[in-house]
Amino acid sequence: MLAPLGLTLLVGTIAYTLANYRMATVMGDSMTPTYRQGDRLFLERIDASEIHRGDVLLIEAPEHTPLGPLLRRVIGMGGDHVAGEGNRVSVNGKPVDEPYATDNEDNPTVKPYDVTVPDGRLFLLGDHRDNSNDSRFHLGERSGSVAASGVQGRVLEDSTVPTVLATLGSLGIVLTLVGIGGYAVRRRTRRSIPSTGA
Repeated sequence: MLAPLGLTLLVGTIAYTLANYRMATVMGDSMTPTYRQGDRLFLERIDASEIHRGDVLLIEAPEHTPLGPLLRRVIGMGGDHVAGEGNRVSVNGKPVDEPYATDNEDNPTVKPYDVTVPDGRLFLLGDHRDNSNDSRFHLGERSGSVAASGVQGRVLEDSTVPTVLATLGSLGIVLTLVGIGGYAVRRRTRRSIPSTGA
């Protein structure tokens, strides 16, 4: 009885995880110090309606690079007025508090910008502003924005979900092994009982 229960739990956990989550490895340093090159990230699959300002997304952004998906932070969404100078940024007239961005705010290499994000699109920045190919450098292409439909996943900041899924998968493995082991012991015990003649 334990083996079928364990297998059901294990297969169910794997299927749920594959349908709703994915892993990714950080390939550059545009998101340091938050995420460093080589870090493994657990991402939840979401659609455009679930995106919020401040989310860190893995997103296809052919407007910025043809080399594959980028890891960037959402600063502005459709309809937002985003303005910046150096590494300082404001959204809808309010300065954005960015404890994750540790670069010098007065970066002279970044030209001032003042844009409105088109509907269905996102204005994205890297946390390492001094080394990030992001929306600031593509302002001529729809105000530097990328299509929200290109999102592949949102980084999970909390480790609760991965921990729960790992625990359920491990429990499924244990129950399966215990069930198989118990079945094997019962079969061996039956074979070792001598038959008695009448």
